[in-house]
Amino acid sequence: MLVRIPSASLHGIEAYQVEVEVDISPGLPAFVIVGLPDAAVRESKERVRAALRNCGFDFPAKKIIINLAPASRKKEGSSFDLPVALGLLAFLGVVNSENLNRFLFVGELTLEGSLKSVRGALPFSLLAAEKKLSGLILPRKNEREACLVRNLPVFGMDHLLEVVKLLNGEADIKPASYSLADLIGEVKSDVDFSEVRGQQQAKRALEVAAAGGHNILLIGPPGSGKTMLARRLPTILPEMIFEEIIEVTQIYSAAGLLGNRAAISQRPFRAPHHTITDTGLVGGGNFPRPGEVSLAHRGVLFMDEFPEFGRQALESLRQPLEDGQVTISRVASSLTFPCSFMLVAAMNPCSDVFFGSGLGVNCTEIERRKYYSRLSRPLLDRIDIQIEVPAVKYQDIVGRPPGESSAEIKKRVSAARKIQLERFKGKRILSNSQLSSRDLGQFCRVEAEGQKLLETAMKRFQFSARAYDRILKVGRTIADLAGQQNLSASALGEAVQYRLLDIF
Repeated sequence: MLVRIPSASLHGIEAYQVEVEVDISPGLPAFVIVGLPDAAVRESKERVRAALRNCGFDFPAKKIIINLAPASRKKEGSSFDLPVALGLLAFLGVVNSENLNRFLFVGELTLEGSLKSVRGALPFSLLAAEKKLSGLILPRKNEREACLVRNLPVFGMDHLLEVVKLLNGEADIKPASYSLADLIGEVKSDVDFSEVRGQQQAKRALEVAAAGGHNILLIGPPGSGKTMLARRLPTILPEMIFEEIIEVTQIYSAAGLLGNRAAISQRPFRAPHHTITDTGLVGGGNFPRPGEVSLAHRGVLFMDEFPEFGRQALESLRQPLEDGQVTISRVASSLTFPCSFMLVAAMNPCSDVFFGSGLGVNCTEIERRKYYSRLSRPLLDRIDIQIEVPAVKYQDIVGRPPGESSAEIKKRVSAARKIQLERFKGKRILSNSQLSSRDLGQFCRVEAEGQKLLETAMKRFQFSARAYDRILKVGRTIADLAGQQNLSASALGEAVQYRLLDIF
């Protein structure tokens, strides 16, 4: 007897359909799983055997062969327990086999038959909707996440016996029903820009970075507030649209990092330690998983003590920063993870600095250049804004009233982003930071005074052609914040000030 049950597995953050074929024939008792299973898949034999026995079913004393098709792709995880068990129950006549082809089945079984959560519920739900199946049957803990796909019936189950009753029509089990508001929830933040004392120039630079999606480097002594500023950047970024929520949630679902959340509705903020490897940063492994750059998709990647990161890890950032995606190649296949994020890097003026108010405090020119040499020029060229964050003065700590709130700054940022979306309608450009050299001539028209200022700056500071392009992009964002059509001398002057390391 041959039974086929639709299931799925993950390839990166995407799901692909796997046909679980169960063949039971006379012969010496055997239980074999084929189709390139990993250790977790092979061990499902014992989980399924114990679950069926503890649910009161007889285990077939026959030759059982389980094939996971397509056999050419490696399978991982424990999500095949449920479809394998249902295939055996169909042979025993316990389950109506005609209903098995209507649904997509995923789930891990405990030894007593309960269903445990699995990774990738949202990708599985997207696949079931794409294949136009009648629904998705999975563990109840994954139910809310799967319900983000609005046009698909989702059945969250607690136990194998519940699935049997559903397939046999013995119980009136309705698909899960949640409103979008219940799934996404209200976005709340525990931090606010009003808590930052002083640092007006740095706050302005972060506002410009947020408005144009620019990468930013903060340079200042310890205790100047670099980390504090970076952690508040997501609070002034525009709200995520539903498509962005799906993108980010899919990544976290595939990585198994959703926890009890149904969706990621707040822009991610990732802050890896400087000891992280290049694999941990950009993704990889035997079964490639998303790295920190992908987990920061549509959000912020904060890298404190920037020069302390390994050289290989830093250089691995170049492609993600340029392309907004990272490709991981293996012998058999390659995977592409999305990673459109804002990089916020922070560093000290040199390797040995503790007190002072300026960039050069306790740092000789030789020490400073040696410290900066840990960062390659191609990497620095991909950072649009480089700004000094001086030590906070006593008067700013005790005497200055609270500054603007994140909500007030966010209004200006959102207005600037709206201008950009209208300007780039019909193009695959979402913000000024994504402008190509060809686009600059069309969208960055410079006024006469601005042309003179740029010419002077290029001659005085010996800016490269790439730096020139970055100045135009940042100038375009500053002009958008001011509601200006063309790039004025004041907008370009501010943009030039943000090329700190080039000026140095």
